[in-house]
Amino acid sequence: MSWEFLLTALVVCLAPGIGVVYTLSVALGQGLGAGIWAALGCTVATLVHLGVALVGLAAVLHSSAVLFQAIKYAGVAYLLWMAWGTLRGTGGLQVEPAAAQPISRLVGRGIMLNLLNPKLPMFFFAFLPQFMAPTDGPMVMAELGAAFAALTFATFVGYAALAATGRQTVLSRPQVMAWLRRAFAASFAALGVRLALERA
Repeated sequence: MSWEFLLTALVVCLAPGIGVVYTLSVALGQGLGAGIWAALGCTVATLVHLGVALVGLAAVLHSSAVLFQAIKYAGVAYLLWMAWGTLRGTGGLQVEPAAAQPISRLVGRGIMLNLLNPKLPMFFFAFLPQFMAPTDGPMVMAELGAAFAALTFATFVGYAALAATGRQTVLSRPQVMAWLRRAFAASFAALGVRLALERA
């Protein structure tokens, strides 16, 4: 495994996206523990997409415009629903002091968000092969994908820890909380719009 792959994968993981926004909002609202469970859910979805790529379904998704569009718009709808819930301060994504959500719900939402993101299988289909030799088999792809998933989890936990560090300071200021809630809602909505404009 090359350092070029690890560096490129780290940059991809650090780039703010659906998983980062979800993990940050959960960590701010419910603390580091909840943020770690959210990060785990996002990572599990990454592993599912890796499995799909390994059996070749990513190629099918890439070649089927109808399938791509169906998954894409399901993801858009889910992101807009998350934006609306965050803006209203309801559900597991309220960016305010909140009663602990069940672990299954935190993980489940992370999985759902990334499962409905058709860009992930496209990522595995287009990104990983760049770091593979023509003679490499599925085991090499699995190794690279597992490394990417591990980097994803570590990066998201880092984001959660960062959010949890300043959590009490942020939560003690209602005006800041109101703006944060709007910012997270806008982020989910913007991600939904960007996904809607994504081409297969």
